[in-house]
Amino acid sequence: MNTADMIEHGGHAAALAWHLQHNHYPPVPLRMIPACRAAIAAAAAGDWDTLAALPDGVTYQGRNTAPVWAIIEAHHLAPFVDDAAEVGA
Repeated sequence: MNTADMIEHGGHAAALAWHLQHNHYPPVPLRMIPACRAAIAAAAAGDWDTLAALPDGVTYQGRNTAPVWAIIEAHHLAPFVDDAAEVGA
């Protein structure tokens, strides 16, 4: 099942949670969902260099924020960005 199918059948939140837990080893903690959703929205709007807040206990190069592009790249979120851009999110 591809990302578009997961989103259609389970919604964005469920598809993202499934992706983070099943397409990564080790699984990405679900507490990353808000940061990933913020990064997806920013990337879909073209704001790839914006900093997104990370959850407590997660750092990027020693900081509690990370550039949107880094979150998208590290968590393989490009299909979610494409879908968000198509629906105008």
